[in-house]
Amino acid sequence: MPYAIRYGIYGTDGDASLVRGAELIRRAAVARGESVTSFVVQAATRAAEEEELVIERETLIPADFFDSLIAALDAPDEVPSALHELTSHPRYFIRR
Repeated sequence: MPYAIRYGIYGTDGDASLVRGAELIRRAAVARGESVTSFVVQAATRAAEEEELVIERETLIPADFFDSLIAALDAPDEVPSALHELTSHPRYFIRR
């Protein structure tokens, strides 16, 4: 009796993809010398870790916050008066 039928893995409306998927998973688990449960848990863990990496690369913020952040970065810096005074004097040394 096929694994999928023995364990009651059925698709809806005669969907055979679940049965084929269950058989594929069982064969892969056997090929690795693992139980189906162990194989599925490890595969799900790998998929979750990959998804977590994707989430870590993306930062979602509201559009209005993003717009204000970009506007702040685009605005010219305010130069402290002491720094402006220091840079307005002629140079004593000239690099050649």
